[in-house]
Amino acid sequence: MKPAIVVPFYNHERAIAGTVAGLRPYRMRCWVVDDGSDPRCAAALEELERRDGDWLTVLRQAPNRGKGHAVMSGMRAAAAAGFSHGVQIDADGQHDAADLPRLLEEAARHPDAVVTGVPVYDASVPKSRLYGRYVTHVWVWINTLSFEIRDSMCGFRVYPLAPALRVWDEGRVGARMQFDTEILVRLFWRGTRVISVPTRVSYPSDGVSHFDLWRDNLRISAMHTRLFFGMLLRLPALLWQRVRP
Repeated sequence: MKPAIVVPFYNHERAIAGTVAGLRPYRMRCWVVDDGSDPRCAAALEELERRDGDWLTVLRQAPNRGKGHAVMSGMRAAAAAGFSHGVQIDADGQHDAADLPRLLEEAARHPDAVVTGVPVYDASVPKSRLYGRYVTHVWVWINTLSFEIRDSMCGFRVYPLAPALRVWDEGRVGARMQFDTEILVRLFWRGTRVISVPTRVSYPSDGVSHFDLWRDNLRISAMHTRLFFGMLLRLPALLWQRVRP
């Protein structure tokens, strides 16, 4: 297993230095993918390249195309450079990079699986987000006929690159706030195991959220509808996944 790190970045100029600082001790090859951020972010990204250019590269894409495009652009760059696995960690400082070795240990034991974090929240989590996640959890359990995906929304995970890129290249995975959930469900449908590892999550008091209440809830609702009908089409195969040895 040869892992690299991908950090999707969009207007988190106050948080990115702390995120990279948490990754610095591992000196793993890293791509920060700037998804069409505002010009004010340029100085923060240039400082990253100046200080950490021996292990970190900033990829820039414009205009803003969504988190999914940013993640998979970084994953494609990692695959082209000869890496087998991609670690996704969000730029907003919510995830604890100290948990990275535990995710990588599970990925080494199960190299064909996606290893994803399951958040262990501290007191900083907004209750609306905490409870709202359960709607998606229930839909994911319905659409996979399984409880294997304990949390589909955590942005801290390890992908095997080849199957993840195949699913992305099919063109059916949404690129914005629905990305994390949809790619995990579609990988599961194709027989990729999903292994969960508890990971600490905190919400910085000055954190920036790009969640648009109306547009993103509509996108997520449309995603669940697509996945539900996709589940019905795959019902025999999903049932066979549950009963086979």
